[in-house]
Amino acid sequence: MSAFIAFLKKEILENIRSGKLLLLLILFTCFGIMNPAIAKMTPWLLEIMSEELADSGMTVGTVEVNALTSWTQFFKNIPMALIVFVIVYAPSFTKEYGSGTLTLLLTRGLARYKVLLAKALIILSFWTVGYYLCFGITYAYNAYFWDNSLATGLGASVALWWLFGVWVLCAMIFLSAVCPSSSAVLIGTGGMTLAVYLFSLIPKVGDYSPAALMGSSGIIFGTVKAGEFAGCTVIAVMFSLAFIASAVPILNRKQL
Repeated sequence: MSAFIAFLKKEILENIRSGKLLLLLILFTCFGIMNPAIAKMTPWLLEIMSEELADSGMTVGTVEVNALTSWTQFFKNIPMALIVFVIVYAPSFTKEYGSGTLTLLLTRGLARYKVLLAKALIILSFWTVGYYLCFGITYAYNAYFWDNSLATGLGASVALWWLFGVWVLCAMIFLSAVCPSSSAVLIGTGGMTLAVYLFSLIPKVGDYSPAALMGSSGIIFGTVKAGEFAGCTVIAVMFSLAFIASAVPILNRKQL
């Protein structure tokens, strides 16, 4: 356990020194501020464009902006934050393979599964902190400008989208144990995400795809109910655990 904790501390310090942690904090903070800012500026932007649109024969009516407008921006912007997060952490394992530091740690008695679990814990913890930092900032601004009570089922919709991010990152961790390069990890993660998204488009069967969790934003508008995501939630949790469990024996057999 002492070796695991020591490696965990080493990973945290490396993230701080490399600037990754600061980058992610800035990223999620900016997205958190951007969501209500875009909503607040929407009427002003439409007013500026109204004259040009009028010349084209289009008229702009009165636009009502409220907390739902801001939360719509939250669910539009968070996929971009997840993509950046994956790009930042895709080389997490492959860098260790190339530099030889993992081999050095293993010769000192650190088990391979502890390396994988420590990195997985760091990645998922940073995703959780960053995601809910973005959520918290957006929530605070929305409460100041408007009324968050308009977004019914907000907690469930936000938690379900967070789970989708966990699934993507667990898939990335699995591929990191399989693939020799960070580019292969990125391509594989993107390919798997695209595959489950296409699967989610299939009527009835697609409701069990982890990608269906991205539609959880509909809960706050009342177009869907949280219970409708039970199937894809169970599948996402099961596959996330399976990805981590499968990565352990693969990493144990990997030639370093």
